[in-house]
Amino acid sequence: MKTVLVVAAHPDDEILGVGATVARHAAKGDIVYALILGEGQTSRGVRREDTDREVVEALHKNTLESAKAVGYRDVFFADFPDNRFDHVDLLDIVKVVEQKVQKLRPQIVYTHYSGDLNVDHQYTARAVLTATRPIGDYCVEEIYAFETLSSSEWNFDYSAQPAFCPNVFVDITCYYPQKEQAMNCYVSELCAFPHPRSLAGMDALSRTRGMAAGMERAEAFMLIRRTVRA
Repeated sequence: MKTVLVVAAHPDDEILGVGATVARHAAKGDIVYALILGEGQTSRGVRREDTDREVVEALHKNTLESAKAVGYRDVFFADFPDNRFDHVDLLDIVKVVEQKVQKLRPQIVYTHYSGDLNVDHQYTARAVLTATRPIGDYCVEEIYAFETLSSSEWNFDYSAQPAFCPNVFVDITCYYPQKEQAMNCYVSELCAFPHPRSLAGMDALSRTRGMAAGMERAEAFMLIRRTVRA
């Protein structure tokens, strides 16, 4: 049995990027937690203060409902400002991740790809790498970056970071219905096709990644670090 931690920037990223793989972990007896760093929603107004707190709370309620669908043991919210992580000291984000890693002692961590278009995803990836650095009695044996629809595929500036290029494919054929059920809980986040953050977009990506590895459906990841102990 493994302990798994998913560190995501926004509510719904923990489903879009890794939801079916979480369901697979849970079905095999692993304990899976999610840490959501950003509050969500508040970037959609001119100012952060323009968003009613009840809207954010409703979104977090959707998160907890979706978590049940795929088997998260628990979800933790950090409430950093949505799409404004670049206005927060990186150290503050690192400390939140570090505290959860020290408390939960996960062997496996999933997080965003550092080359995503979304700035919150970039800062999340950097914070995770810092918080899980292999010093002292470190517990994290595997770190994977997931792709997030409407961010990973929209970054066309390859000068700083290459495009997301997966090298790990997880067969989610049996678990995809749970991912779809979980995403349906996010009533404010789902969009209509051809927006990638749609049920049809999710379906297309899962089949595309599956074809790349000879499966019906897959979620794809980039292996960031794997530790094999003596």
